[in-house]
Amino acid sequence: MRYRTLGDTVVSAIGLGAMPLSLEGHPDETRALATVHASLDAGVTLLDTADSYHPPDGETGANERLVARALATYGGDRDAVLVATKGGRGRSADGGWTVDGRPAHLRRAAEASARRLGVPAIGLYQLHKPDPAVPYAESLGAVRELLDAGTVRLAGVSNVDRDQILLAREILGDRLVSVQNRYSPAVRSAEPELRLCAELGLAFLPWSPLGGISRSSLDGRGGQAVDPRFEAFHQVARAREVTPQQVALAWLLAHPGQVLPIPGASRPETARDSARATELTLTEEELQALDA
Repeated sequence: MRYRTLGDTVVSAIGLGAMPLSLEGHPDETRALATVHASLDAGVTLLDTADSYHPPDGETGANERLVARALATYGGDRDAVLVATKGGRGRSADGGWTVDGRPAHLRRAAEASARRLGVPAIGLYQLHKPDPAVPYAESLGAVRELLDAGTVRLAGVSNVDRDQILLAREILGDRLVSVQNRYSPAVRSAEPELRLCAELGLAFLPWSPLGGISRSSLDGRGGQAVDPRFEAFHQVARAREVTPQQVALAWLLAHPGQVLPIPGASRPETARDSARATELTLTEEELQALDA
């Protein structure tokens, strides 16, 4: 495992996105806990969750409770693990997603998240998404209050553009340490935000980092056809005798700045596979092919 910095904290270069462990179609508790434990055994020290990661008819904070149980039952070293959670979103009855950036809601949500995680202060609290009905500065002001109160130790923002990152930096100062946007081989629209994070010294956490890289016969897990747009990832994987998913994560890690991919997993094997991506260093020629 390689390590990078997130604010004043050293974390694994690959994190674990815990969302698939609690959404629709999630594994049973035994396999979910085994998946988190496998990731920790592989050296992962960054776990990403949110209070809204639950089925539409489920209980708010289900994924946070699962992460807390996984840590409580883990037999290894837990001291270096940073749990990052998010607030400001919810689930609707039809399976969709809602957004609530009201300061009062965010304060209550963060306090509830801390209780569910069983921590005196949340390691990294991320404003999940800007609420178009609430001035973003007001939502960020609530996060600042949480920092001042000690409910939250470090802050991040998610699903934001460049102007929103700059506003968050203005309001939160150095206590803003990360941005979590969607970025993957298939979705590269957040490149301006990624570059800005590198300039400002903020960690960039790509969510859904394996977009475009389907399971295929090249990695021995099925016979899905390879999307020709991403054939280069499979070609490099075949040459290196690794999985295309590992190639995609290694490609992300090669980007400038502190990029910390947080791939999801619902099986121990997948969690271990992702963690091993830090062992792969791509050549300039390979990176150019993947960039294209």
